Amino acid sequence: MTKRTQSNARKRIWKYSPLYLMMLPGIAYLIINNYLPMFGLTIAFKDINFAKGIWGSDWVGFQNFKFLFQTSDAYVITRNTILYNAAFIVIGLVVAVGFAILLNEIKSKFASRLYQSIIILPFLISMVLVSYLVFSMLSIESGFMNKTVLTALGIEPISWYNEPKYWPVILTLVHTWKGAGYGCIIYLAAIIGIDPEYYEAAKLDGASKWQQIRTITIPLITPVIIMLTLLAIGRIFYSDFGLFYQVPMNAGALFSTTNVIDTYVFRGLLQLGDIGMSSAAGFYQSIVGFVLVIVSNYVVRKVNKENALF
Repeated sequence: MTKRTQSNARKRIWKYSPLYLMMLPGIAYLIINNYLPMFGLTIAFKDINFAKGIWGSDWVGFQNFKFLFQTSDAYVITRNTILYNAAFIVIGLVVAVGFAILLNEIKSKFASRLYQSIIILPFLISMVLVSYLVFSMLSIESGFMNKTVLTALGIEPISWYNEPKYWPVILTLVHTWKGAGYGCIIYLAAIIGIDPEYYEAAKLDGASKWQQIRTITIPLITPVIIMLTLLAIGRIFYSDFGLFYQVPMNAGALFSTTNVIDTYVFRGLLQLGDIGMSSAAGFYQSIVGFVLVIVSNYVVRKVNKENALF
C-alpha cells in the first residue's frame, strides 16, 4: 500500500511538473521579497551602529517604540493613515458602484467598452505622472486653478503647496479619480452576472429604473461589496506611498495632513537617518495590519457562510 501511494505521488508530481516549474519564480520572489526581509525586524529593537553591524549592535528593547510614541508623530501618522483610508473606502465604494450601475445601463457594446477604457485609464497611469498633472493644476505661477478658475471667480491665487488645509480634499479627489475605475470594473462584472429575469419581472410589475437598482442590483451585489470593503479594512494601516509622497511633492509645509506611516518610515530612513525609529514605525504598522487582516479574514468567512445558508 505504501509503495502504491509513493508511486501515485511520483506520477502526480511528474504529471504536474510543468506547473511546479512555473511556480518556482513566484515562490522565489515571495521568499526573497517577503520572508527574508523579516530578519530585519530586529532593527526595531536595536541601537544600530554601522561599525558593529546589525547583529552586533546593542539591544535597546522597546526604546525605539517608546521614543516614537512619545512624539506627536505617532498620533499624526496614525490619524492620517486611518482617516484617509476610511474616506477612500467609503467614497471609492460609492463612486465605483455608481459608475458600474451607469455603465451597465449603456446598451451599445462599443460605447460601454469605450467608457470602461476611459474610466480604467487613470488607474494605469504612474503616480509620478499624476503628481505632475496635479502640479499643472495647482502651480501658483502657471496652474490652471490659479490662472483660470480662481481668476474667473475673482479669488486671489492660493499657494496650494503651502496650505495643508486643502490637501485632505485634494488627495481624496486624486485617489478617487485614479482608483474608482478599477473598483468599477469589479462591480460591473458582478452586476452583469445578475440574472436578467429579475429585471424583466420587475418591469412587468411596473418598477422604475431606480426601484430596480435599489431592490435588485444593490442587494444582489451586496456580498461583493461587503467582501471588498472588509479586505480594504484589513489594509487600512497601509497607504499609497506614491499618493502621499509624490503628489504633494514632498512639501514640508504639508506634513501635518499628508504624512502617513509609509511616508514617515521612508523619510525617517533616508532623510533623518533614524533607522531604529523608522523600523519601529514599520513594525508597528505590520503588527496592526496583521491583526486587521486576520479579523477581516474571519469576518469575510463568516459572511460567506451566512450567505451560503441563504
